[in-house]
Amino acid sequence: MASDKLKAAIIGSGNIGTDLMIKILRNSRHLEMAAMVGIDPASDGLARAARLGVATTHEGAEGLTRLPVFDDIDFVFDATFAGAHVRNDALLRKLKPGLRMIDLTPAAIGPYCVPVVNLDAHLGAPNVNMVTCGGQATIPIVAAVSRVAKVHYAEIVASISSKSAGPGTRANIDEFTETTSKAIEVVGGAAKGKAIIVLNPAEPPVMMRDTIYTLSELADREKIEASIEEIVRAVHAYVPGYRLKQTVQFDEIPANAPLNVPGLGRFSGLKTSVFIEVEGAAHYLPAYAGNLDIMTSAALATAERMAQAMLGATATTEGACA
Repeated sequence: MASDKLKAAIIGSGNIGTDLMIKILRNSRHLEMAAMVGIDPASDGLARAARLGVATTHEGAEGLTRLPVFDDIDFVFDATFAGAHVRNDALLRKLKPGLRMIDLTPAAIGPYCVPVVNLDAHLGAPNVNMVTCGGQATIPIVAAVSRVAKVHYAEIVASISSKSAGPGTRANIDEFTETTSKAIEVVGGAAKGKAIIVLNPAEPPVMMRDTIYTLSELADREKIEASIEEIVRAVHAYVPGYRLKQTVQFDEIPANAPLNVPGLGRFSGLKTSVFIEVEGAAHYLPAYAGNLDIMTSAALATAERMAQAMLGATATTEGACA
């Protein structure tokens, strides 16, 4: 009989890794938390994992390979930073070629994955990249417009509390803009994408807010709005704090008064403006840290679907051999 859960490890015992661990322990249907990996023996994440009965190591990915549970691990979530993920993937893949890596850094070794947009196309991928927090929040909106009208340009502005931007986020600002901009095009369907991140020092800390602008060909506004509302509901299913902040706004840019968009040229058509707020579930992080919550929620949703597919295939195989 097939096991109903696959074992998972998390590399990175900081805020993101710890929040993800708690989500797996509390909510996962198909994953079992097997190991927490860090590099600081005094980190709260490792201490918390040990108290919860999870195997731990403070010796990084190499330490993970020495844990007795390593042979049984099917999934590894990497919540470190871009450069470290490249090394971690190379090390672990050499020892376990079939390992599934869920990359929460901007390294983008594997294909970009936004669960509500393109997960079905990557269920068998050995390494998937969760883009960025801004990408997970905004690319679904760009994709929603793209499935109704051709999007020539999409620009997103992700505003997060500076208190929710840890050292990993701050170290990866350049990768954030580059990775998110590219994913807006590759996954969102825009011909040209641009991403901006704003660290807001306001007190009390503000919720994550995302503004999405698309410039598209003229199209039925009701269909675009319905498409956006549908995809917001889909994201809300795994990120309960994800919501439209106000109604979708439209502006028609006439041919006799076009916009001049750098890198795109003169544009006329339909401008769609969407305003999103993301409130965190506060499993480990504060509620205002929606930027971190949407990453861990998207990563877990991705792995859950992959694990479900793997378990289904295993059950089918075992049934055929019975």
